[in-house]
Amino acid sequence: MDIYLILVIALLILAVGDLVVGVSNDAVNFLTSAIGSKVASQRTILIIAAAGVFAGAAFSSGMMEVARKGIFNPSFFSYADVMVVFMAVMITDIILLDAFNSFGMPTSTTVSIVFELLGASVMVGWLMLREDNPQNLNLLDVINTAKASQIIAGIFLSIGVAFSVGALSQWISRLWFTFNLKHGIKKYGALFGGICMTIIIYFLLIKGIKGADFGKSVNSFFKENTLYIVGFSLLASTVILALLQRLFSVNPLKIVVLTGTFSLAMAFAGNDLVNFIGVPITGYQSYFLWQDSGLAADAFSMIALAEAVQTPKVLLFLAGAIMVLTLWFSAKARKVTDTSVKLGSQGAVDERFKPNAVSRGIISVATAFSNFFTHVVPNRTLARIDSRFRIEIIEEGEKPAFDLVRASVNLVIASILIAFASSLKLPLSTTYVSFMVAMGASLADRAWGAGSAPYRVAGVVNVIGGWFLTAFAAFSAAAIIALAIRFGGSYVALALFVLAVFALLRSNRRKK
Repeated sequence: MDIYLILVIALLILAVGDLVVGVSNDAVNFLTSAIGSKVASQRTILIIAAAGVFAGAAFSSGMMEVARKGIFNPSFFSYADVMVVFMAVMITDIILLDAFNSFGMPTSTTVSIVFELLGASVMVGWLMLREDNPQNLNLLDVINTAKASQIIAGIFLSIGVAFSVGALSQWISRLWFTFNLKHGIKKYGALFGGICMTIIIYFLLIKGIKGADFGKSVNSFFKENTLYIVGFSLLASTVILALLQRLFSVNPLKIVVLTGTFSLAMAFAGNDLVNFIGVPITGYQSYFLWQDSGLAADAFSMIALAEAVQTPKVLLFLAGAIMVLTLWFSAKARKVTDTSVKLGSQGAVDERFKPNAVSRGIISVATAFSNFFTHVVPNRTLARIDSRFRIEIIEEGEKPAFDLVRASVNLVIASILIAFASSLKLPLSTTYVSFMVAMGASLADRAWGAGSAPYRVAGVVNVIGGWFLTAFAAFSAAAIIALAIRFGGSYVALALFVLAVFALLRSNRRKK
């Protein structure tokens, strides 16, 4: 019996489970704005998001750089070593993400997979060097510490920048439109929509096809003709939206929000797919490399993982299909999305989080800044600004969590930040960016009143705390499981695999 073939099959089964829990967690990134603004029926929103998810998965490159060589140096690891790492990572990922989803807390699949790989690689590398180290290597030689440092720096940077830019953009947009959307959209809707659509189109083209087989030539064309493409997009989008508005009474911002939903869903699937299937696919490809070598599992070096290998398109299509089905049927995806919608709601909701010392401290600092602002700015200017933020009374039955202006800002600003960071090759979490832009925009929109602010800030603090907890828990749990598999062997790995699958199935039954 080929025990390693059984382990590869287990990895592929875990990949399906990871796709389910991963999409349940990351659905919040591209559904919150559309659902919160009630731009369309939930069925329509899900159809558009599902189309984006499937398109992104189908055109994903399959280049699993993080899993293959981003965290550890494969030339120092044998096939037996990397299988220990991969099994530990996937078992940990299933259990960890499912736990966050069960509590309705969005977390980062990027951070979880990176720190799981780091924890398992550190443990296996340390054990490997203890047992046999003829080259006098140290742990820093076998681990890619530079990439881990970039990930951590990206976490801190993305949180602050996304919140600040989201808040500023929403404040300017609200000054422009006010809450009287009927007048604002009639006057500025086509132009505002044209600007937003141009940014979304740019994001979709640059981000959406990244890594596809034809990506290099097309990306080269876009880089050489960026100004022409942007100019034409702005002109065409504005004119088309104006005609639709005048002739057919179509709200331009609805088109912006629905297009943005498709765009972010496509980018999520195309770029975060590695978080769900990168490790299993690498394990699958590693098995055939080892089989062809004819060497023992602990004697075959995995230096071949440093080379570029494309993922079979069939596997990408299957992954896309699983993601779409999860999006449609996952109750946990709706709960995680509900968390972000409630934290950004313009009106009163049943608050999920209680105030804490950290949230009170943040509110005190914000209040002091607000008081300073009111003393510096002339009263006439303050009165004019306040008049632009006067909320229009809407019947409760028709009232969305927030309006189309905020939904548009959420999608467009998240798109800009993700695209810009990707162009600089900076590590970035789509969850961090999407969530923090939404929270910054809700703050600027005065959605957090004196009564609700302590609860909303506490909610944001809890979610951010959960993100950092993800890194610590992922690293520690993956290291412990890797230790158990390394000493217990393949049968311990299979036992932990059965335990992870059982926990996932039980959790889903309980949720239903």
